Amino acid sequence: MPSARDSIEDPRSDVSKSRDLIARGDYTPTPAGKAVFFLARAVEPYLQYSILAHGLGTSLLHRIGLRTLPAGLPANTGISFIDGLGLSPYRLVLFGMAVGAAAKQCVWVTALSGEPMPVDGALMVGAFNAGFNTVASYAFLLSATSASTEANFPQPALMIGSGLYVVGILTELVAEIQRKRFKADPSNKGKAYTGGLWQFARHINYGGYTLWRAGYAIAGGGYALGAAVGAFFAWDFSQRAIPVLDEYCGKRYGAAWERFKRDTPYQLIPYVY
Repeated sequence: MPSARDSIEDPRSDVSKSRDLIARGDYTPTPAGKAVFFLARAVEPYLQYSILAHGLGTSLLHRIGLRTLPAGLPANTGISFIDGLGLSPYRLVLFGMAVGAAAKQCVWVTALSGEPMPVDGALMVGAFNAGFNTVASYAFLLSATSASTEANFPQPALMIGSGLYVVGILTELVAEIQRKRFKADPSNKGKAYTGGLWQFARHINYGGYTLWRAGYAIAGGGYALGAAVGAFFAWDFSQRAIPVLDEYCGKRYGAAWERFKRDTPYQLIPYVY
């Protein structure tokens, strides 16, 4: 693991640094912030369970004239812990998405990310992810926006959304593990990682995140919500995160980074963008 002594000076402009959410090249330990991040993400699936299983907050929706779906028949998987949740099969998949996203991000903050995670940043990231998950959950519950009438299972939107979710979250996780292993080798110090999944897109982890976020939204609120969420993250990454990271990598790795950009023209999703 990198130590504070391994930190390098960030060569970017102050404007670029202010647009980034990560302190690039800084490996100062922040155990309190990472603990808060872990706890915030670990407990957030309980919020989604309360919405999906018990209709948390739906009384307010009913007061303004919105209708929500009935609970549906609980899943019968034969696994007592899962069946004990009392969720219909569709809701069980949505809850699983919340758990999977939280687990992936907890792995990232505890084992894959060496950069600082301040307490306020941890709370902000936790609230940000909880917000998008909650939108998907309520979009599913609302009769007017739900991707499912709970009459049949699985629904096309659930299959497509689940497929994007699995591909996206595994792409993000595997790419970050590959980069972590590369960076852990002292002989690679000062080198940019351009192998593994990264040879297909320069910011493949951002692409994976965009895919699973869109898939989660499709499974909850259908194709329109999925398109809106996917477009938001594609726009944010392409207009904010990628430019500031490109500036950092260009100044740190020089000609090697320019060669990587020529050899790998796609930024987020291979053969798409």
